[in-house]
Amino acid sequence: MLTVETRQAVNPEYAKTMDTEALRRNFLASDMFRDGEIRLIYTHYDRFVMGGAVPAGGSLVLDVVAETKTPSFLDRREMGIVNVGDTGTVEAGGESWTLERGDVLYLGMGAGAVTFGGQGRFYITSCPAHHTYPNKLVRLSDSKEVKLGAAETSNKRTINQFIHPLVMESCQLILGYTTLEDGSVWNTIPSHIHDRRMEAYLYFGMEPQSRVLHLMGEPQETRHLFIGNEEGAISPPWSIHSGAGIGSYTFIWAMAGDNVDYTDMDFIQPGDLR
Repeated sequence: MLTVETRQAVNPEYAKTMDTEALRRNFLASDMFRDGEIRLIYTHYDRFVMGGAVPAGGSLVLDVVAETKTPSFLDRREMGIVNVGDTGTVEAGGESWTLERGDVLYLGMGAGAVTFGGQGRFYITSCPAHHTYPNKLVRLSDSKEVKLGAAETSNKRTINQFIHPLVMESCQLILGYTTLEDGSVWNTIPSHIHDRRMEAYLYFGMEPQSRVLHLMGEPQETRHLFIGNEEGAISPPWSIHSGAGIGSYTFIWAMAGDNVDYTDMDFIQPGDLR
């Protein structure tokens, strides 16, 4: 079963007028992981797509998505898949891969129909592409690891870069995830924006009762979302994106836009936030 929800782009001036319900309706990505289903959110921010596939021991095929108006979803797109569940399999273009929890699979433009199997819980990200790069499975040991932050500032964390120029080539999709160490809660501090790219987060590895306070909005007009496990946030180019969580958590970040320069960020110091 395939379900696709479309999210229109929101002007920052309009976002200032939104109440909690409207903010969550436009920027919270929830209910993406249901057994036996593929559930996608098609955004109008750089035509980025995020979603989940949960084969639950069976198999699910992602092929035709009416919203793209192409014979197959990946005809003019690339895709990044992260397994946030138990061992699962992905098949595409005559190849098959086994993904353990935390593994990332990149599928290039033209890979064809994608079949998900096993007990995986697959987080899907996708954006338009203009060139075909090889399919590639990137395990945690193959990622680029970056240590940042400190216990004194409650943001000691490890960044693992997977779909990233230091690891592999892609058109415009960049993806990795960040894990907070015990006792640290703040991610992506200082906050930043990048006007040339949109970004999406998926928070996972959280206890059911835990929440992340995700900060968003223009730097001088901030808003927030309370986000649970396996929920995400859609971050427009004009919005900051950072937050603090209750207990341990990991978040997957994925970006699409004008470039693949991970450091292309405009930092906003805490004293300048409103």
